[in-house]
Amino acid sequence: MAATRKQTLGEFIIENQNSFQYSSGELSKLINAIRLAAKVVNHEVNKAGLVDIIGAAGETNIQGENQQKLDVFANEKFIQTLTNREIVCGIASEEEDSFISINSSDENHQNKYVVLIDPLDGSSNIDVNVSVGTIFSIYRRITPVGTPVTLEDFLQPGNQQVAAGYVVYGTSTMIVYTTGHGVNGFTLNPALGTFYLSHPNMQFPETGKIYSVNEGNYVHFHQGVKDYIKYCQMEEGDRPYTSRYIGSLVSDFHRNMIKGGIYMYPKSSVTHSGKLRLLYECNPMAFIAEQANGMAIGGKTRILDIQPTELHQRVPFFCGSRKMVEKLKEFLEKYQ
Repeated sequence: MAATRKQTLGEFIIENQNSFQYSSGELSKLINAIRLAAKVVNHEVNKAGLVDIIGAAGETNIQGENQQKLDVFANEKFIQTLTNREIVCGIASEEEDSFISINSSDENHQNKYVVLIDPLDGSSNIDVNVSVGTIFSIYRRITPVGTPVTLEDFLQPGNQQVAAGYVVYGTSTMIVYTTGHGVNGFTLNPALGTFYLSHPNMQFPETGKIYSVNEGNYVHFHQGVKDYIKYCQMEEGDRPYTSRYIGSLVSDFHRNMIKGGIYMYPKSSVTHSGKLRLLYECNPMAFIAEQANGMAIGGKTRILDIQPTELHQRVPFFCGSRKMVEKLKEFLEKYQ
């Protein structure tokens, strides 16, 4: 019997275009542009050990973190691809100090979408050949079409996202994204350069047996988080759970969505506001999590309901299988 032909990402986008809230075709073109940039970055990631593309670039980004050479490359490629295709009116990147305003070729600022992007999540793992990724978030602008974008267009709560997704550059390269109608994953066939639908309708298991947290920072955590970690380690019922932490948000999230688990990056006595960025990491991952039957909170608050106040704002982040996040929330609320 002949194998069933898998749907390509391009075919999937066209077939589902009418399910978008605004079906002008712009959002489809935007996701296609991200697909193209992801293939270029994937090519560089896969040859990183062979050329002078690994290691530090010798500069720091707005976060005060050392930039890796691939960080800079990925940032340039995504900005260049999105700008050249004239689909967006603005881009904000974790690697840039401020947002970038983009005019359309007719100089009338007619484009309607802004993109926020973490071009290379987990880049500190590049030199040791561990999976890294790209995270993106898409909003419709709220300032009038025909005018330049302002900061207001980027400081929207996550519940206003029209699409979000990530690319994981691993043993296989995948794009996973949502437009608010479930989550689907597409795997790259490197021989053809084509993404195929490999993981339709992805869902977090209701519960799981994996907890992902940097336990080296345990002493600095909030007491509720400490108590939950001890709960995960207790020999009782289906516990102890398994500890799995890669240090690349995309990789940890992707594994937990498939196998069931919880990811935690709490605030601490060292990082008083948390470390992950609300706009580039937490909002898009929270949108995906909720669309995949998972849950994402920043403590007592739903991540997607947080009103951003600055472009590079950091927040605590907990997400994953619904029952595990709900149990964590019980521990957090004991001390709040």
